[in-house]
Amino acid sequence: MINETYKNMLSGKSVIRELSEYATARGKEIGYEIVLDYSLGNPSVPVTDDFTNAMIDLLKNEDPMKLHGYSPTMGNPEYKAAVAASLTRRFSLDYKPEHIFPTSGAAGAIAHALRAVTVPGDEVLVFAPFFPEYIPYITGTGAKIKVVEPDTTAFQINFDKLDEALTPSVKAVMINTPNNPSGIVYSEETLKKLAEMLTEKSREFGFDIFLISDEPYREIVFDGIKCPYPAAFYDNTITCYSFSKSLSLPGERIGYVAVSPKIPEAATIAMMCGQISRGTGHNCPSSIIQLAVARVIDQTSDLSVYEKNMNLIYDELKSLDFEVVRPGGTFYIFPKALEDDAVAFCKKALKYDLVLVPADSFACPGYFRMAYCIDTGKVERSLEAIRKFVKGEYR
Repeated sequence: MINETYKNMLSGKSVIRELSEYATARGKEIGYEIVLDYSLGNPSVPVTDDFTNAMIDLLKNEDPMKLHGYSPTMGNPEYKAAVAASLTRRFSLDYKPEHIFPTSGAAGAIAHALRAVTVPGDEVLVFAPFFPEYIPYITGTGAKIKVVEPDTTAFQINFDKLDEALTPSVKAVMINTPNNPSGIVYSEETLKKLAEMLTEKSREFGFDIFLISDEPYREIVFDGIKCPYPAAFYDNTITCYSFSKSLSLPGERIGYVAVSPKIPEAATIAMMCGQISRGTGHNCPSSIIQLAVARVIDQTSDLSVYEKNMNLIYDELKSLDFEVVRPGGTFYIFPKALEDDAVAFCKKALKYDLVLVPADSFACPGYFRMAYCIDTGKVERSLEAIRKFVKGEYR
């Protein structure tokens, strides 16, 4: 007998993946350069030369057993030390290697963090709009997902709704800043208020509510700002990170769990991640990738193209009277559709070879997401298609 839960999931395929597959198929018909594909958040800038050179140097000069042997269960010590030192330098928290657990990207980090601080039946709060994969991430642990309605005026936290949702069943709260899909960066004011509320509710309920902070877009911010670091505002924070976006390494699947050193059992929680791995079949990222990233830990790829693309699209959307909050980071923009049914809106866009993602699966119906991690030339070509689409369907 096969597992019906996973069998049933086959019918709930990701709309993002479906649209990406459509764009690929359409590209085979007419040429992918003509397809204006804003579906998939796949980084479009190359990895740094220093990372490539680090890989070459390691392959030429390092002991092959060190490069290709099993990584220790708790991760490569050099990688963990580099991550801890970087976080300490950047955010003034006293991270040590024992607070770091290497994972296969942010998804692997979230999977471990959730299992470390919840048990089946607990509730985990998320804020709409949110990345749809949070649903299987959370429900796969046996916990229950509970969605806090959005504040669509600014896409900061809707604190009135959060207050209603925070009950003794809630053991963890997940945030994503900068946010996929809205592109919004939570302000210091938002994070301070969130910390105050979680501290108050933890005291009231008699246990610590953990904050799980999903931060793969931390380095992609605009207008010269810096992304506030949630763990600096709330002690009971577990940070989940990936180098997929900052270094353009999505295929290497490398990230980490960083347990705030202000948590009394921080080192224990990190050690627990090793035991969680035993039950989930997770293994640390490859040894060579950990070593290479350790050498370029504070570098990023040239991320400036994302801000350039954002400005082009944002200005065009505003000129066409879309309701849209200007992104503070990521490579996503999140406008309101020109009709109530965003699915119908996005289907109409396909006639113009515009591939847009309706936001129903992000728990924010009526909106759509554009992933502008594409060549700037294609963005520029798409502006005319957007104008034709709006004029042809809504004017």
